[in-house]
Amino acid sequence: MKFVFTDKKVNLPDSIHKYAEKKVGKLDRFFKEDATAAITFSVEKERNNKVEITIRSSGTIFRVSESTSDMHASIDAAVTTLERQIRKNKTRLEKRLRQGAFERALDVSELSTFAPDEPEEGEYSIVRSKTFPIKPMTKDEAILQMNLLGHSFFAFRDEEAEGAFAVVYRRNDGDYGLIEDER
Repeated sequence: MKFVFTDKKVNLPDSIHKYAEKKVGKLDRFFKEDATAAITFSVEKERNNKVEITIRSSGTIFRVSESTSDMHASIDAAVTTLERQIRKNKTRLEKRLRQGAFERALDVSELSTFAPDEPEEGEYSIVRSKTFPIKPMTKDEAILQMNLLGHSFFAFRDEEAEGAFAVVYRRNDGDYGLIEDER
């Protein structure tokens, strides 16, 4: 597994990076050789130490963010949450993860809470833009990917509808919804 470390507004000693690499490295048994772990460290308000781990492997993205008063505890909590995600979705993930990943015993948040001001007529402001490949997949794979990312929606191309654009989303009642291209 390859590691990429980012320190946001904080200078950490190499020992923290090594500790994170050791802890996240234990998850290596689940992933194929192409796996990359991006670990971001930051300090939030009130001295909370935040760790965000994003692992990309075989087209699947795992993301978790944890915040505690201690950086080591945040790393431990994030790794535990990743293990829980993998264990929870074990049967769905087996074909994407390393062969035999589950043979040994095992020792889940991007929410926006702001309320934007109503734009005046004709004035719209895009404050963030992302580009990413929209991959063909089944509805179940899209829901799995959405849950692994911790998002409330996920855009994809529906294999079952000849690659038509679709969006799955989590409803307030906990169920899922689907928005499909009319075609």
